[in-house]
Formats: sequence, structure tokens, C-alpha cells
Amino acid sequence: QKNSMLSRRFCDDGSLAVIFDIENEEDFAEKVMKSSIPVLVDFYADWCGPCKMLGPRIEAKVTNREGIVRLAKVNIDYAADVAMDYEVNVVPTVIAMKSGQVVARFEGVKADDELDDFIDSVIES
Repeated sequence: QKNSMLSRRFCDDGSLAVIFDIENEEDFAEKVMKSSIPVLVDFYADWCGPCKMLGPRIEAKVTNREGIVRLAKVNIDYAADVAMDYEVNVVPTVIAMKSGQVVARFEGVKADDELDDFIDSVIES
């Protein structure tokens, strides 16, 4: 039996995936900017300890909302251009996008209830 917190839901083209990786600015424009539903963008790095704590928790919370919000994962070491476009100076940084616009953001790790409040406020805005 798989641990649901560690599993990701991907599909081949990324168009319907709840959680997906961003490779570059073009990928970001296609999958995040054009999304018809809210997208949380998690800027992280493999070497970042707090990112390793936040990543699985935010993935689980997005998965539990069953498609009403999506999660884009941006590794700043491979997609530095996207991180610079959004003035990401610290990891983890999470920005919330709706209709191609940034509607909220936070830096660092949040408690579970704060994560829920953040995600719910983005969905309801």
C-alpha cells in the first residue's frame, strides 16, 4: 500500500495533472498562466531542508482538494528564469495564481492549519 502523502498525480501532457513540474518559462506560461483553475506554485530546491518538509504536505493538501486547485513544482536550480520572474529570493516560496495573476504568496514553512487557510482563501477569492 502506497503512502498517499508521497504519491503524485501526473498525466502525460500536464493539462489535467493536479501536481506537475515546471521546466522553463514556456512551460510556466502554458501550464500555469493559462490554467482555468487556481494554481499554487511551489518554488523549491533539492538541497533545501524546509522545502523537503513543506513539499509533501502541500502536495497532500492539493491532492485532497480533488482538482479544484493545482500545484506547480518549480526547482529553482533548473528553472531559475521562472524564479527570477517572480522575485523568489528564498526557498521555499509559494505563490498562488488565478487567471494568470499572483493573488497571494508566502515564504518558508507554514503549519498545517495555516496551509489550509492559505489554500482555501485562494480557492474562495
